[in-house]
Amino acid sequence: MSRHFPALLFLLPLFAAISMPMACLKHREWSHPIAIGVLSVMIVLSLLNLQQVLENGAIHYAFSGWTAPLGIEWVADPLASIILVALSFLGFVALIFAGPTAPKDLGGRIVHFYTLILLLISALTGIVFAGDLFNLFVFLEVAALASYALVGVAGGRALFAAFRYLILGTLGASLYLLGVSYFYAASGTLNMADMAEKLPHLLTSRAVLGGLLFMFIGLGIKMALVPFHAWLPDAYACAPESVSPILAALVTKVALLGWVRVLFWVLGAKAVIQDIPVLLMVEILGSLAAIIGAVLAFSQHEIKRMFAYGGISHIGIILIGVSQGNQTGFAGGIFYLLNDAVMQAALFFFVGIAICQYGIRHIQDLGRIGKQAPWLIGALVIIAMGMVGLPPTGGFFGKWYIILGALEANNYVAVGAVLLSTLLTLAYFVKIFDHLFRTSSTASNAEVGDSPVALKFSLLITSAAIVILGLWSDPIVGLILNQALPPGL
Repeated sequence: MSRHFPALLFLLPLFAAISMPMACLKHREWSHPIAIGVLSVMIVLSLLNLQQVLENGAIHYAFSGWTAPLGIEWVADPLASIILVALSFLGFVALIFAGPTAPKDLGGRIVHFYTLILLLISALTGIVFAGDLFNLFVFLEVAALASYALVGVAGGRALFAAFRYLILGTLGASLYLLGVSYFYAASGTLNMADMAEKLPHLLTSRAVLGGLLFMFIGLGIKMALVPFHAWLPDAYACAPESVSPILAALVTKVALLGWVRVLFWVLGAKAVIQDIPVLLMVEILGSLAAIIGAVLAFSQHEIKRMFAYGGISHIGIILIGVSQGNQTGFAGGIFYLLNDAVMQAALFFFVGIAICQYGIRHIQDLGRIGKQAPWLIGALVIIAMGMVGLPPTGGFFGKWYIILGALEANNYVAVGAVLLSTLLTLAYFVKIFDHLFRTSSTASNAEVGDSPVALKFSLLITSAAIVILGLWSDPIVGLILNQALPPGL
């Protein structure tokens, strides 16, 4: 059964999404426990899959018995398996958070919401496991369609944000598919492993170079990399509070992972380090994203929009890590990707609670929290420590390894970009805490009912995970270095 883990991890949420509209036709309240149950099973399966892969090597799953390169192949290697554990865990916690918030946000569209969430989780699983470039495109689009609908499901202003997201997302998908067609024309295959054997002899081909550029821009739009980030702030700010955490935590990170696959598993580490200066381009854009995203975050007054720009900054930091061309930087970038996924989820859980419980959307109103919810303020302190990169959080160790990788590459510009973005991140959190504590003493704190247990659990478990990832940073980074590095790096 273990060799079927990749298919089971994909089909479980897919079949649940397909069957939910019928199963919950008369009982809408069933949709939440069904979705929670599916994600609970996914967590168990993802852990078993990771154990199997670490003990016995990567699982190559051929659908319908047609082996690669003719058939569709999924690859559950250590990197994909690690990401799947994080995806399942964060999806589970996000659905717990959605329990009390989704009815307020969506009213009668609850079944639609959980159907779309499960479809999104299934598509993201497909992206992580995809072993060929075309299937990567298919699942990118399924995930994108679910995301568009989730952003706009509440109606009103969110519909415009969803439409903008759709236009730019479709442009990104079209460019990515155009790049794939160029790669196929040059190599005659779509399978990543088969293509990796043929491309080293085709690096001077204009088709390959053009395809690489189109794919980079297409996936750059999907991951909201500066200057292709215009869709993200409105999408996150206008999306329902039950939707923003899962979008911020997973969608852009998985798109970034797809780009990492293309760079290091298709083109190959030797090609991107020695033959094609693509890592330099990734580093430059990553550095710009890290700094510009933090500057834009500092200039915001709406909390969700501030954290959305902060997420753009941290995408840049991850790209700085993976672009150093050495093992230390790559491991730091992947470890920081895991941490940032958790931190983004926690940030938007905090915002969701602030909006739903206290009616707070702007930082100048944070004083309303006052002394009513010390647990909420404590969680924000931990999140801020992780985002800034202070020990013992995972954010500190992720940035530490990225900086070590940059120093190993004698790349002091990258070190400067990480440090400057860190200072800017500190600046906007100082701005938040200034409003939180300075105004709390003068604000008239009307009594607010206690937050539901589900909201507290979601925020506190992700806040704890930020610290746990820091305390376990050594074995996790060691696992990435020993098992999840791309070939030849």
